[in-house]
Amino acid sequence: MLDIPPAVINYILNYLIEARSLAYLLVKKDGSLLAWGGKLAEYGITNLRQGGGVGEQVFFLEGLLPLDDIPLFLPLIKTEYGICTDVHMFPSSEGDWVLLLDSTWDENQLLPIQQSINDFSLLQEKLTRIQNH
Repeated sequence: MLDIPPAVINYILNYLIEARSLAYLLVKKDGSLLAWGGKLAEYGITNLRQGGGVGEQVFFLEGLLPLDDIPLFLPLIKTEYGICTDVHMFPSSEGDWVLLLDSTWDENQLLPIQQSINDFSLLQEKLTRIQNH
């Protein structure tokens, strides 16, 4: 394992908690919610019930759990509340962990690039139609 100084680890943890609005859920293999914490309210996730089905409480997780012992990363997922988040899921002996990290900044950086690509594709199609006529 890497020898990382405690000051660096503290900085990374504080950055994830504050700047990326770290939130987490722990879900049993039967799909019931075991524990949660962090900044869930920033993702519009409130009023969770321990023991209740996670898919019924956090709709964008419906059908994604349980994991088959393989971590899963879903970048730039738009929640039902319109918040863009990176979703990291990984299995453990306690159950499946779901980590949420705000990716609004990433989305804002990628959106103009994606729009330019879409505009270029439309222009290319238009030129191809003109050439074929």
